[in-house]
Amino acid sequence: MKVRIKYTKSELLKFIGHLDVMRYFQKAVKRAGFDIAYSQGFSPHQLMSFAAPLALGVTSEGEYFDAEFHSVVSSDEFVRRFNEQMAAGMEVKAARLLPDDAKNSMSIVAASDYLITIRDEVPADVKERFLTYVPHLLELDTIEVLKKTKKNEKIEDIKLGIYKVSVESYVSARELAGDPVGETSSIANQYVDDIYANDKLYMLLATGSEYNLKPELIVQAICKEIGYEYNRFDYRIHRLETYMRNEKEQLVSLLETGTVIE
Repeated sequence: MKVRIKYTKSELLKFIGHLDVMRYFQKAVKRAGFDIAYSQGFSPHQLMSFAAPLALGVTSEGEYFDAEFHSVVSSDEFVRRFNEQMAAGMEVKAARLLPDDAKNSMSIVAASDYLITIRDEVPADVKERFLTYVPHLLELDTIEVLKKTKKNEKIEDIKLGIYKVSVESYVSARELAGDPVGETSSIANQYVDDIYANDKLYMLLATGSEYNLKPELIVQAICKEIGYEYNRFDYRIHRLETYMRNEKEQLVSLLETGTVIE
């Protein structure tokens, strides 16, 4: 039986690489006592595959992996038992049973959306110029950036990979929850507040095997247009969700394929 798991990765673990996250969940599955299936052959491994890998230094509330089990528990039980094994900074949010013919999450990813926060160290006038320029970005005929891979680097027009880019205004999570004075504040709440407070750069980008566009390339393009030198550490990047396309070619959450296990 195939199950899709949704999890988050927060500030505390943002510099833990993708391979270590994979090993982390392989061990968590064992510790939680799940009846996971293994491959056949001389070197059996857990049947587990992850969706779009998260870049180092990026946080997220929309990460996924699929795993195959000989038997399953309820969705609530999956979440509870996983989270009993999670370290601070990682949390399982949902579990869905997939149809037998469902494609794995890695092969169906089509897009991701992000919030970009400009850190306080950036001069106020630069931040203002940055956010003011955003609505004009897609008016350009081409958006050319230097795209680097492990083998080479080249100038590439990334405009077709940008589905949406805008400036969005948010209030703090505590205000939305009716707790403006922070009576229930914690490290976790502060992390959420930092992500959603004030003006943010929102972007919806192509993701997956067909075309994969990293959010920092859009930030680089804006910096180039406003004449400000790009520095990766001037910006906090947070992934909101990972999407696939349904039968109507609409972007929907990867959870859309599955059903709640009662």
